[in-house]
Amino acid sequence: MAEIPAEKSVVLDAKGLRALAHPVRVQLLGLLRLHGPATATQLADRLGLNSGATSYHLRQLAAAGFVAEDAERGNARERWWRSVHQLTRFHSEDLAEQEPEAALAYLQSVHNAYTLRTQQALNGLQTLPRPWRDTFDMSDTALRLTPAEAREMRDEIWSVIDRYRRAPHGEEPEGAERVWVNVHVLPDADIAEQEAES
Repeated sequence: MAEIPAEKSVVLDAKGLRALAHPVRVQLLGLLRLHGPATATQLADRLGLNSGATSYHLRQLAAAGFVAEDAERGNARERWWRSVHQLTRFHSEDLAEQEPEAALAYLQSVHNAYTLRTQQALNGLQTLPRPWRDTFDMSDTALRLTPAEAREMRDEIWSVIDRYRRAPHGEEPEGAERVWVNVHVLPDADIAEQEAES
């Protein structure tokens, strides 16, 4: 299994966070990472947008370094875009405090993308072959953890995911298909209220 190389991932800074604080940009970046290079028209068709709006958002993503023109494709009339990175990381508490509105908008955009993907999976669940239906899981559990334990658990979960991660277009075993794994470590909203009361 292959971990995504450091040069293929990006840690958000303030400029990147502001650029991704829009749901269309999060979706565009996700499509380019998932399906490879595409034109604004192709991406617009997938998202149900017009190509002018899509081109604008692609230029914003390019200005922030998330996408670039694919020089190997296209011509004078057709501009192809590719993702520069395969993974975006957002782990800076300082950045979230410096850019609270952009951080919230970005996280809401990511959440909306997850919600859409979950709904699509549910809509297609009954048509999946039985072995794939048997893998489906949507569950939650409430744990009582310290902040250090929550971070440790999150890191352990990611180390398991990294064991199964394959390089894009790498060798895959027969029968391998795309499976989405969403990880949420969500401190209970009551924590803030309890802290305020004490």
